[in-house]
Amino acid sequence: MQAPTKLTGVDAAKILSRAVGGLLALLALAMLIPFAVAVANSEKEQWTYLTLAVIGFVAGAALFLQKSGGAKLRARQVFLLTSLCWLFASLFSALPFIFAQPYLSFVDAWFESMSAITTTGATVIVGLDDLPRAVLLWRGMLQWLGGIGIIVMAMAILPFLQVGGMRLFQAESSDISGKFMPRSSNMVFAIGRVYILLTILVMALYWLGGMKGFDAIVHGMTTIATAGFSNYDASFGHFADTPFLMVTGTVFMVAGALPFVLYIRALKGEVGPLYHDSQVRAFLTFLVIAITSITLMHGTQGRDVVDALIHTAFNVVSVVTTTGYASEDYGQWGNWALMLFFYLMFVGGCTGSTAGGMKIFRFQLSQLLLKKQFSQLIHPNLVRVQSYQDRRVNDALLGSMVAFCFMYFILVAFIALGLSLFDLDFLTAISGAASAVSNVGPGLGEVIGPSGNFASLEGGAKLLLVFAMLAGRLEIMTVLILFHRHYWRH
Repeated sequence: MQAPTKLTGVDAAKILSRAVGGLLALLALAMLIPFAVAVANSEKEQWTYLTLAVIGFVAGAALFLQKSGGAKLRARQVFLLTSLCWLFASLFSALPFIFAQPYLSFVDAWFESMSAITTTGATVIVGLDDLPRAVLLWRGMLQWLGGIGIIVMAMAILPFLQVGGMRLFQAESSDISGKFMPRSSNMVFAIGRVYILLTILVMALYWLGGMKGFDAIVHGMTTIATAGFSNYDASFGHFADTPFLMVTGTVFMVAGALPFVLYIRALKGEVGPLYHDSQVRAFLTFLVIAITSITLMHGTQGRDVVDALIHTAFNVVSVVTTTGYASEDYGQWGNWALMLFFYLMFVGGCTGSTAGGMKIFRFQLSQLLLKKQFSQLIHPNLVRVQSYQDRRVNDALLGSMVAFCFMYFILVAFIALGLSLFDLDFLTAISGAASAVSNVGPGLGEVIGPSGNFASLEGGAKLLLVFAMLAGRLEIMTVLILFHRHYWRH
């Protein structure tokens, strides 16, 4: 048997650059779609999109076509690969925001593209209603690709590089669902097909519900990606007087926050796991409790109960699934609403979905750990086997979960402290940090709340949030491990 080729630093750099180059080439091809829209609408920046697409494709293809030998990346280098792919994708995606309308500065453009590609949904653009369709479509496409599509795009490249696709998917989404298909690449492509099917379905329902075709396309992409960019400064509040659209948005935000592997099983005739999965049940139960509680509190303030239920459900689901749409400024509901929505920012959806946040399964594992600690305090000699989803939960898994939660809150605290150095008030700083790390989108308060945006923040604060969005999207450890001195030792 031939010994595996030893991986040198040069070989690793070539493999990494090939992966980044291939991703950039695919993003450049995607940029041809807003170019076509710009041409169809006679927008003056149409040639800017074509020029950037050509330059990006040539540069990306040149990197991808270089020879890298037969060496394979080590498992630890997949973390670097994942971070580099998202970093360079966000930088390249920012170019249309700089050289075409809305003509943003580099920092603002990078903030906007990072927010898009991490499906955060925070924006620095004012006057969305008057922007050309090409840039609105590009924003929506970036969020759609950032949901799961970019993983599928990467899977088209990685087999050529002999990089384990399942490792990349797990590094990005923290997926703990079983690998029930013969090859990991088949599984990811199957997820991509489900993703496209759900996107088309929500687009059709939006259009049937009264949205214009273009609005239905963009909002369909950002809904299923649990991303939250809208074509209007009022966000989804532009459609607040159409209950059908509100309900449709609520349902499909939930759909985007469920494990996509369960949809694949459902299409194969295995509907049971979708109903009986403990993570799904816990997620839906939590939503029902949160929506019911807030509706009752909101309804006692003289508002129609049905109207309060629709808006409460929409905004609660939007925040919990980290979509970031807003049908109205829920910060005006009262101080109790500010506190509750701040808590909701941390929850997130299910693992293996497009949602961000801490994810429901970590709360379930925390409950298991708490039970174990109570049992040992009451019965020190009791030995109990912990299980989750019919699988044994060992101490290593619980330890990694505790480490993640610890670093999650440490990162939020660090980012909030950094934001306070830019003279931001407590509510803006803490909610902005939580929103960025959880990839929610809007924060709380008058500045960055549902009725505001991030345009007025200083450049340094925006760069700090760019890092927070990237770290939060890649589950924190994937990025933070790169700052550990032992990571770079051979």
